Amino acid sequence: LCDVTQEIAQDTVDLKCLIPAGSDPHVYEPKPDDRKAIEQAKLVLYGGYNFEPGLIKLIKATSNQAQKIAVDELAVPNPQKFEEDGKTETDPHVWHNAQNGVKIVEVVRDNLAKIAPSNAAKYTSNAEKMTGELSQVDSWIKAKIETIPANQRKLVTTHDALGYYSKAYGIPVEGALQGISTEEKPTAARVKDLVKDLKTAGVPTIFAETSTNPKLIEAVAKEANVKVSQREIFADGLGAKGSEGDTYKKMLIANTQTIVEDLGGKF
Repeated sequence: LCDVTQEIAQDTVDLKCLIPAGSDPHVYEPKPDDRKAIEQAKLVLYGGYNFEPGLIKLIKATSNQAQKIAVDELAVPNPQKFEEDGKTETDPHVWHNAQNGVKIVEVVRDNLAKIAPSNAAKYTSNAEKMTGELSQVDSWIKAKIETIPANQRKLVTTHDALGYYSKAYGIPVEGALQGISTEEKPTAARVKDLVKDLKTAGVPTIFAETSTNPKLIEAVAKEANVKVSQREIFADGLGAKGSEGDTYKKMLIANTQTIVEDLGGKF
């Protein structure tokens, strides 16, 4: 969200990103400065769908009358849902589908234009450039995923973050150690089930994520006799500055490279 906002607004806003790139929004804990930033902001943008619960709590508690926009909820009003431990959960990781990214760009553009109408033309032009690039990335990902041999086109990750990517690009998620949030600790039964699923599915490689500890997924891989990719997936946001996933577009490309190369496709 920060990257999209920066691309559209450029130097017309004083942007403060509350959740640093490379960290895990599911377990974000606010710093005193964050509270102050929200109190003083002219516009507050956040993901929504309970993706960053610590931040949402802070936003709801502020007395600041400025607009507070749950961008992903507006961009993707019909999110994917799935059953987890008998409960229906909403999947907040909407941006892994580049077409949803286009809608996110549009929501950010419109809300920036509301608070700075004199810059609306600039925001429109920057947003157009970004949506054009994202549409290209979207078609490119589809073409790359299709190069993976059909029997190896299966995803297993640390937590269930790639549901939108899976549906948009035709690569089924065979399993994950954790559910929607990285806060959830996998039970022994879940680990056992995943090992069994891996053996049945014949997945060649499984993927750890940049924001989670890879030890557990490595143990699962060893037991199921599969490889863990040397490259990690950017699952909950961008990579730190200087990494190959430090912009939204680069993150989509880097994740696709990781998946395609490790599952035997052509990158």
